[in-house]
Amino acid sequence: MCGNKMAVQADEPNTTKKHSNSRSARATTSSAPYSSSRSQSQRPDPTHSSTTTTTASTYTYDGGTGTGSSYRLNSSTATAEASVSTRTSLSSFRNSLPENTHIYDFSEIRSATNNFLSKRFSSSSTPSWRCVLRGKDVVVFQRKFRRPIQDSELREKLSVIYRSHHMSIIKLTGASISGDYIYLAYDYTSGGNLTDCLRNKRNPEFTVLSSWMSRMQIATDLASGLDYIHNKAGLKINLVHKYVKSSSVIVTEPSFNAKICHFGTAELCGETVVEAKVVKQSEIEEIDSPERSPAKKLTRSGSRTMQFEGVNGYMSPEFRGLATQKSDVYAFGVVILELLSGEEPVKYRYDKVNGEHVKTLVVETARSAVGGDGGDEAEIEGRLRRWVDRRLKDSFPVVVAEKLTRIALDCVVDDPNLRPSMSRVAGKISKLYLDSLKWADTIRIPTDFTASFAPR
Repeated sequence: MCGNKMAVQADEPNTTKKHSNSRSARATTSSAPYSSSRSQSQRPDPTHSSTTTTTASTYTYDGGTGTGSSYRLNSSTATAEASVSTRTSLSSFRNSLPENTHIYDFSEIRSATNNFLSKRFSSSSTPSWRCVLRGKDVVVFQRKFRRPIQDSELREKLSVIYRSHHMSIIKLTGASISGDYIYLAYDYTSGGNLTDCLRNKRNPEFTVLSSWMSRMQIATDLASGLDYIHNKAGLKINLVHKYVKSSSVIVTEPSFNAKICHFGTAELCGETVVEAKVVKQSEIEEIDSPERSPAKKLTRSGSRTMQFEGVNGYMSPEFRGLATQKSDVYAFGVVILELLSGEEPVKYRYDKVNGEHVKTLVVETARSAVGGDGGDEAEIEGRLRRWVDRRLKDSFPVVVAEKLTRIALDCVVDDPNLRPSMSRVAGKISKLYLDSLKWADTIRIPTDFTASFAPR
């Protein structure tokens, strides 16, 4: 039928023209208000010639003169109007966002956690519960304030953190305060933490991160998320994470994306704001803040009050209780080395000769692998292959692995002023991720062939 219709139209041009004219007339008659407004805008007016020309040049017909009822914008006018409409739509969309963080009543937290009698969400030292708050599946963490904080300051920080959106950061949904404690509710994210993914206690020889690309994906996500926290999330505020470690990273399946937990916890608990003053007495250092009472005379009683809060293996050498972006960079470097080697940041090995436990740091083993006693490229490659997690089965690009190891070692230098910024680190790791993709394409098993098991 399509062929016959086309033949008729080719043989009878007058008939087709007559039909099209009748359709135009009917369209004009049926849309009289629109056609009249267009005809008035296109009618020449000597007193408004410039306006008439602009309006007339704005619209053209889609299907030829007099045969179409739809219009399209010219390219120049479309670009200008599109930019204006984009700004308008973005502004209205921004104003419609729910920027006010949920300030939960403490009774809501108690009800959701069954008066804190529900089963703990994790076995960590920080109390946490998985529950439902206002229809959302969340995990509530209980934290203690490290210093007094005003309500206005708390609301301002909550607002900044709540407005932060990044695919590699688990979002804070709200908070509640009771006495000296703050209860932070984060979106529940299914998956396992990076520590359990790298070191399975039940089966040490197994890991879900058995491919190089899965580990590069995690490294890229972590670098991107921490760069966002340091440089883009807080606007005028220099935000610090403080709790960068493998157990604070959730790995999701099946794409093995990484999401950072506890974003904003250190800021809201007052752990990164007060300027610290180091007071040395009898070769013992103590943090003295304005809110604390005058320093007392220190003794060597072995009291735990002199221990700084932090995780062994992730603390930078200059860390004295006050977290900074440079200490975050140090902890990030340790996580990357942990990701490459599969080993713990700190490990104790029993020496049968001396009868003592020898402390081994993943930072030291990494330096020995790529630096060590020097040597040519072949020797460095051999040491690196022995150091990288054996569960990768020696299937990884050696050049990329060496570059990533050196980036991580730059992050863990003792002098904080020599450590790179997270923006620089994220850019380098993104490039290494692209190089890894090219490498993965070269070793991919070909699929464009057939096999036959028939007798030959």
